[in-house]
Amino acid sequence: MSLGLLLEMAVAGHGDRVALGSGADAVTFARLADLAAGRGVVLAERGAGQVVLLARNGPILPHVLFAAAHAGLPLVPLNYRLSAGQIHDLLTRLDSPFVVADDDYWPVVAGQAPGMTTAEFLASAAAAGNADAESVTDAVSADNTVFADNTGPAVLLFTSGTTATPKIVPLRHENLQAYILGTVEFGSAAPDDAALVTVPPYHVAAISSVLSNLYAGRRVVFLPDFDPGRWLQLVRDERITTAMVVPTMLARIVGHLDGAAADTPSLRLISYGGARMPVPVLEKALAAFPDAGFVNAYGLTETSSTIALLGPEDHRDALAATDPDQRRRLRSAGRAVPGIELQIRDGPGPAPGPGEVGDLWVRGPQVAGEYLGAGSVLDADGWFPTNDRAWLDADGYLFIEGRADDTIIRGGENIAPAEIEDALLNHPAITDAAVVGIGDDHWGQRLVAVVVRRAGADVDGEALKQHVRQRLRGSRTPDEVVFRTELPHTATGKVLRREVVDDLSGGRARRSSRPRSASRPAAAE
Repeated sequence: MSLGLLLEMAVAGHGDRVALGSGADAVTFARLADLAAGRGVVLAERGAGQVVLLARNGPILPHVLFAAAHAGLPLVPLNYRLSAGQIHDLLTRLDSPFVVADDDYWPVVAGQAPGMTTAEFLASAAAAGNADAESVTDAVSADNTVFADNTGPAVLLFTSGTTATPKIVPLRHENLQAYILGTVEFGSAAPDDAALVTVPPYHVAAISSVLSNLYAGRRVVFLPDFDPGRWLQLVRDERITTAMVVPTMLARIVGHLDGAAADTPSLRLISYGGARMPVPVLEKALAAFPDAGFVNAYGLTETSSTIALLGPEDHRDALAATDPDQRRRLRSAGRAVPGIELQIRDGPGPAPGPGEVGDLWVRGPQVAGEYLGAGSVLDADGWFPTNDRAWLDADGYLFIEGRADDTIIRGGENIAPAEIEDALLNHPAITDAAVVGIGDDHWGQRLVAVVVRRAGADVDGEALKQHVRQRLRGSRTPDEVVFRTELPHTATGKVLRREVVDDLSGGRARRSSRPRSASRPAAAE
């Protein structure tokens, strides 16, 4: 069985409900299934090895995802923000790709691979929109083996490449089905529920959002280009009940509100993930949306999205807590979702006890744990190494300290950048911060904080060092503070640390504790 099973279940359970959009552009679950079958024929006839999507956030994602599933082909969403050269490099790593691209991006891929624009795809597929699943099966495989097989990949996702060259993660039909069946209650959405999706198609959160909302029976509205004012207005106009954002988006929404209440009475749930959420931003968001529940969803591409959740009650309890251990849970990733096991390891030795930092390993049917061309990286017992440093408290709450690759070793001491970054972000003059390790003959690595000042703020590096020193141990105080007008991020808000390190190591940064003068602004990295 393929992902088409989830769509078939949705049609049987709530086929007349609107699945996508509103008004004249609304598409019901039943119509989505009909179109997916017809578009599966179109894709199957092209003899492609994969279906590549190069498009902005929008309803094209579910249309292509289910058409590809019907055709027995994996979907490969690409990052449209990459340069033409980078996109070409990714295409060369695929076998016989067929590209569906927005008009703006079609010139980038034209001549590189066969394909069509999204408008052409939707128009050509509409003619085949009444085809049934049997005709699609026949078009894909005469002996019906391809369409019936759900052991192959449903989606191929490139990792974000924040610390290394992007890898290709195959998410199989069975992995994605396990995630949905284990975490989403079928038909649980009310008839008037609506979700606002703002994450890009090439992120695993976009894939899981399509599938989870479909399975729950929830209408989905897309915002192609994020803008905090437009986001708030769309929530009000479409009576959005649930929304998923990344930390940088929530920070911009909070900044846009500037201390005012959000005035979004329909909004009942805000989920966030994709990168570490600064606690100061979260506290302001909880105040701005007092009637909405917040969910922190932690997961990886290799785990088919979420593996741990910090729920609404956890957020409110932590915010109101006076006990430091309970209050600290506001920065946790919550507890494992059903079907997922978590384990903290200390190298080859035994797992550390509660509160001790080690390497996070996970196990469960939704965990893919493999890379195209490299095979599985699961150990003999099925555990996947996340490459995250983490710890569990006595009640099973998971705390992520950062990527193992990000750990800074200064004078023989392992230092997680996250706690220093949180301390910097608690300063009212700082809006963004990244702490990295730079090679040093004496210490091995020295701590360099790269920060962005709030517009109009006046603070120097020494004041920021003192601010950190008052909150953390002296060994956590940055050796240097470098000022920038912005930091490089992925679309989901992760700091591109390798670009920060390259900037500093390459000598393009002016290593000084003093902010650059207004007459010599720092270049945007």
